[in-house]
Amino acid sequence: MDVEVALVLTSRPEITDAVTRGAARVLLDLGYASLAEVVLPNGRRADLMGLGPKGEFVIVEVKSGLEDFRADMKWPEYAPFCDRFYFAVAPEFPREHLPTGPGLIICDSFGGAVIEEAPASALASARRRALTLAFARLAAFRGG
Repeated sequence: MDVEVALVLTSRPEITDAVTRGAARVLLDLGYASLAEVVLPNGRRADLMGLGPKGEFVIVEVKSGLEDFRADMKWPEYAPFCDRFYFAVAPEFPREHLPTGPGLIICDSFGGAVIEEAPASALASARRRALTLAFARLAAFRGG
């Protein structure tokens, strides 16, 4: 009996979309309202930004693979705009290449889990207020 096996290759954009969806679901489970593709005051773009029930901000940097991680080392520039910072990667990502310090979310398009909690670093109140207003306005513009 001949058995034909189909090899399904997932593209980098498909992995990015799946991990982003899963990370957004993790944030929702943790009580955060999140937005994708948020431009920060320094011009950088956060893959996901979440606003928690107490006004705390998290930023999640999605990495589709090792090449994506190695090609983009701008992630330290997100720290001034969040209370916690996470990487989100697919289960097959070689985690030994990620830096220690940031939090880690492992996920697919259906959800995931926080594997490493991100250390907290409180934002200054003036920055928090400005980010909260910008986040609310962005959410309102996208919803309308």
